[in-house]
Amino acid sequence: MGYFRDSHRIAVKVGTSTLTHNTGHLNLRRIETLVKVLSDMKNSGIQVILISSGAVSAGVAKIGFGRIPGSPEEKQAMAAIGQSELMKLYDRFFSDYGHTVAQILLTKDVVSNPERRRAAKNTFDRLLNMNCIPIVNENDSVSTDELTKFGGNDILSAHVAKLCDADVLLNLSDVDGLYDRYPRTDPEARLIDRVEKIDDAITSIAGGAGTDRGTGGMVAKLDAARIVTEAGIPMFILNGHSPEILYTLLDGGHVGTYFVARKKTEDEKQ
Repeated sequence: MGYFRDSHRIAVKVGTSTLTHNTGHLNLRRIETLVKVLSDMKNSGIQVILISSGAVSAGVAKIGFGRIPGSPEEKQAMAAIGQSELMKLYDRFFSDYGHTVAQILLTKDVVSNPERRRAAKNTFDRLLNMNCIPIVNENDSVSTDELTKFGGNDILSAHVAKLCDADVLLNLSDVDGLYDRYPRTDPEARLIDRVEKIDDAITSIAGGAGTDRGTGGMVAKLDAARIVTEAGIPMFILNGHSPEILYTLLDGGHVGTYFVARKKTEDEKQ
């Protein structure tokens, strides 16, 4: 299909369940594989923006917290500890492949305020033009309410893709894509390889959060797909447990669920 034929700038979102083992500790082999693939994409001439979850889990593992944080204060503390650990790994792995990374932590009020949004966009553009790979996460340590919280990195990734004028958003999940039924309980569930429009029929088949370690789920991913496709940016939902599948897209093939870019009609806007 050649989805990437004209792609110059790509946003890639990776969730906590992809970056961690079932124990909650970081999956170093998978992170390194993801970094290798993204570095290869960068070497091919594609600008890459990585939206990465995993800070809370990294913090929990780092200090041996022993349980999933329950209170907002605990989650914020774990995010503060884990974010530096996560960036240390990314910096080391990307450096091994000759690439420089930059950390950007965002809150919702940055993208909703025109002046701050413009400043953030300028920073992204400058970093990308300097051949850096921006690594983005929500600023969980200070996000506390609906004015500052995106509500998860699925939604954050959609806003980052818009902010950076990405050609496509790749959402790496713990499932192969969107199914017509819940695949973990229904062996007859069928993968939907292409979605032209996110309507009631599509949203009705989305379930809840995918894992205890993540905050997303198919509902959040469909919300993200709606945001970007209405802005003219297509999106894929892919299984991130084997990051090499990105090569399939890079080589012109199809994998996962593809959400077609579309703009709202005047009637839909009313």
